Amino acid sequence: MKSKKTVLVTGGAGFLGSHLCKRLISQQHRVICLDNFYTGRMDNIAPLLDLPEFEVVEQDVCRPFNIKADVIFHLACPASPVHYQRDPVQTLKTSVLGAIHVLDLAKQLKVPVLFTSTSEVYGDPHVHPQREDYWGNVNCVGPRSCYDEGKRAAETLFMDYHRMHHVDIRIVRIFNTYGPQMCQNDGRVVSNFIVQALRNDPITIYGSGEQSRSFCYVDDQIDGWMRLIDKPKLHTPVNIGNPVEKSMNEIASIILEITGSRSKLVYHPLPIDDPKQRCPDITTAQEELGWEPKVDLLSGLKKTITYFETLLSKTNSEVVS
Repeated sequence: MKSKKTVLVTGGAGFLGSHLCKRLISQQHRVICLDNFYTGRMDNIAPLLDLPEFEVVEQDVCRPFNIKADVIFHLACPASPVHYQRDPVQTLKTSVLGAIHVLDLAKQLKVPVLFTSTSEVYGDPHVHPQREDYWGNVNCVGPRSCYDEGKRAAETLFMDYHRMHHVDIRIVRIFNTYGPQMCQNDGRVVSNFIVQALRNDPITIYGSGEQSRSFCYVDDQIDGWMRLIDKPKLHTPVNIGNPVEKSMNEIASIILEITGSRSKLVYHPLPIDDPKQRCPDITTAQEELGWEPKVDLLSGLKKTITYFETLLSKTNSEVVS
């Protein structure tokens, strides 16, 4: 997006949404952040609130809305198990109704719309690493289904609106992403481990700790989206993530070393349907977008740990006062 645009970001006050809003503002775009603040936080967008080119609309995507924009980024949906399992019916509604309302708006305005899907559409994969043409192995009646199947249904809606109504869509499948502005109680691996380590609490590992994930730093993730939105003919899903795998035990060890924590590892049973492996094949992103991650895990974790050190210090000060 080289020329100045008005960009609507649903879920703009969340972890990834707030980073996207800041990136768009830095590129001189006008940004409308739409969020119901179910998991989004005003603190995430606080530096933008006084800017004339930034606007906040408090709105649930489950209800129709009519906002004029040149481009839409659709992120709105709780994304961590702690949050999306709190009200699974609402999570599924957010995915399906939110997609319909966003797509209806994009159809009406005749503007491009990027949808942030997830690697969870692959479920507990039988193919490794995961390519975009893999259909996945998802339990449609399990405790994670509200999110997994919700995102799969939303992808279906995006493709059908493109085929039937020629809506100019993009679909990005996000693999585990981390960085500053993560919520400290969202139950995700990186935030959990860092907060526990900084507090010298036991590090909670589920299963044997040998299950693997690939971790992408937030700046790299947003870079991928910005390249994808500028690809008008790429309508099928694209994996954006870091193809370097690490086990839960390895991540915990790295965080313990960086923080100098006295925390011990404590093992608990693996949750139902928790994937054993998750790693993207990023060939499409490399060939079509010229994208690949640039921030190595150690550098990204150090930046994230610094953020949580500041956050916890502020929280402790407020408790004392």
